Amino acid sequence: MKKKNSILWGIILIAAGTVFALNALNVTNIDIFFDGWWTLFIIVPCAVGLFTEREKTGNIIGLAIGVFLLLCCRDILSFSLLWKLLVPAIIIIVGVKMVFGGLFGNKANEIITQIKQAGGEAKIGCATFSGCDLNFDGEVFEGAELTATFGGVKCDLRNAIIEKDCAIQVSAIFGGIDILVPAGINVKVSSNCLFGGISNETDFCKDAPTIYVSGTCMFGGVEIK
Repeated sequence: MKKKNSILWGIILIAAGTVFALNALNVTNIDIFFDGWWTLFIIVPCAVGLFTEREKTGNIIGLAIGVFLLLCCRDILSFSLLWKLLVPAIIIIVGVKMVFGGLFGNKANEIITQIKQAGGEAKIGCATFSGCDLNFDGEVFEGAELTATFGGVKCDLRNAIIEKDCAIQVSAIFGGIDILVPAGINVKVSSNCLFGGISNETDFCKDAPTIYVSGTCMFGGVEIK
């Protein structure tokens, strides 16, 4: 993932440098500072994120905002119309994400439900205007429910015993959640995010147990590393 991100940014920088050089040599006369050029600082990172990040909802929203602003700067749309369309567009994007999530199921929710039906109990970590640290050293881990509301939760699984697929449900609302996982474990994320997101920095491991992470982020974030 990091390699792909580096390659894409490298291509963008090479293209930008080439344009600057050709303009300086009078080979081309490309207007770099066109009306609304600054919107590229929104559009380009979000476009790159669509190809390099696993959670794409935030990038889609950012890309939509950048494109709307560019069209307004180019007098194709008016700024008054922008504010009328922006909120509905964001709501539609989040709604589509939730519909697809519902249609194709949610593995994390299924695992948590199975644990409860079998008489087990998912570990709970909750932080409201406070902090919460969960440590599973030497414990068999099957599932957890983590909630951070104006607070922070840290879930340390680096020395936990993970024998099979497990799940973590997260909710970060104006808060943050850090999940530390051991090496040799896969992590798959399914989330609904609005002005927030889930960052998954783990690497794929073939034939390894998987931790399924599912949840909601609103003005909050979850980091998995």
